[in-house]
Amino acid sequence: MAAEFGVSVRTIKRDLDSLERSGAPLWSRPGPGGGYGLSEVASLRPVSLSPAQAVAILAAVSAAPDAPYADLASSGMQKIMDVLDPPARARAERLAERVWVNSPPPPRRAVRSALEEAMTEQRVVRISYTSVDGTSTSRDVEPVLFGSTNGRWYLIGWCRLRHAMRWFLIARIQQARVTAAPCTGHTVDEIGDPPATARPVHGRDDRST
Repeated sequence: MAAEFGVSVRTIKRDLDSLERSGAPLWSRPGPGGGYGLSEVASLRPVSLSPAQAVAILAAVSAAPDAPYADLASSGMQKIMDVLDPPARARAERLAERVWVNSPPPPRRAVRSALEEAMTEQRVVRISYTSVDGTSTSRDVEPVLFGSTNGRWYLIGWCRLRHAMRWFLIARIQQARVTAAPCTGHTVDEIGDPPATARPVHGRDDRST
């Protein structure tokens, strides 16, 4: 596109980002395997958030840059801010200046993007993993779940090397590459019951029903 229109790649990316934020049916994904494309949804549905609700989401996203899909959450939050009415957006921006975060740096973008793609597409991911004793191994993993405990994120999946479910600390994954092999159907139930304080991020507690 840059060559076709005689502009820089940076200009094309900037224009695509502006179109995406305006509600155009575009999606973007950073890192290896990423790019731009047309989404099935033609426009962003209307949202109605108070300034405090918008800032609450901004704070949650900003405080967890190492969370899965954090890049997509950040771009999604920008879309929400862009469709707020001007007075509400101005109040949200003023309130956001009063909320600061100091969070650890996220894992390597290439690793994170590969893990996210593998989980979303349910394909085997090949990782280079360093254990707590410093031993490095190459493993093919069928991703089942992302989990956070004690402030650290894990990839939980079926390890084809060990033939068992394993928890992999994402910070110790040195490299990750999505393969063409599909997952074979391992489910969350195989991991076992979650702790009493754990819950899915959809916000519902189905255990009481």
